[in-house]
Amino acid sequence: MPDLKGYGWLLLDGMVMTLGVATASMIGALAVGLAAAVGKIFAPRAGRALIEAYTTVARGVPELVLLLLIYYGLPTLAQDMLAGLGHDVSLRIDPFIAGIGTLSLIYAAFACEVYRAAYLAVPSDQGEAARALGLSAAQAFRCVILPQMMRYALPGLGNVWMVLLKATALISVIQLPELMRSADVAARSTRLPFTFFFMACLLYLALTLVSMWGQVRLERWALRGVPGSSL
Repeated sequence: MPDLKGYGWLLLDGMVMTLGVATASMIGALAVGLAAAVGKIFAPRAGRALIEAYTTVARGVPELVLLLLIYYGLPTLAQDMLAGLGHDVSLRIDPFIAGIGTLSLIYAAFACEVYRAAYLAVPSDQGEAARALGLSAAQAFRCVILPQMMRYALPGLGNVWMVLLKATALISVIQLPELMRSADVAARSTRLPFTFFFMACLLYLALTLVSMWGQVRLERWALRGVPGSSL
């Protein structure tokens, strides 16, 4: 076991922060992604165009660029606009909020495409049968289509979670004390960069392995009773 010189708890605290950021960001991504997917499927042409523009930008611009734009760029832009109106104020976004907001918006774009593909995978006659039973379009979607969508979407959403979990390391650049930031602080303080960055690698790997195990269990639960399921 490597000598962590008293910084082991710092790494564990950073891992807890990483999990908190990743979990909150994933919840936001799932909610925003579902709303965007519904808009892409059912909204008028203008609404679909706006959502398409959002998903294109979110998937096409590097995460780090968007993170810096939101954390540093938005407060500066707001300050300059207020200064032009005669108000001298200093604005700052909390790094935890900035990190969660950025990751949620970015990975909601990926979740949106997962949801949309899952919707297309549901046989169209399911919705028709629900309407024939007297359900409204909204009720048919909520009670019949959405549960089946989620079963199809689980593998893709699991991949979104894996990528998002690793992307939390980018938040270290805005000084949030997550795992990567904690490893960097420990490495600089002890002059043992290999030891602490290697330990960070192992902790990220452990989180990934646990996530993979949980995803398999969740997919197995979702596919219970489905004929031909091999899980």
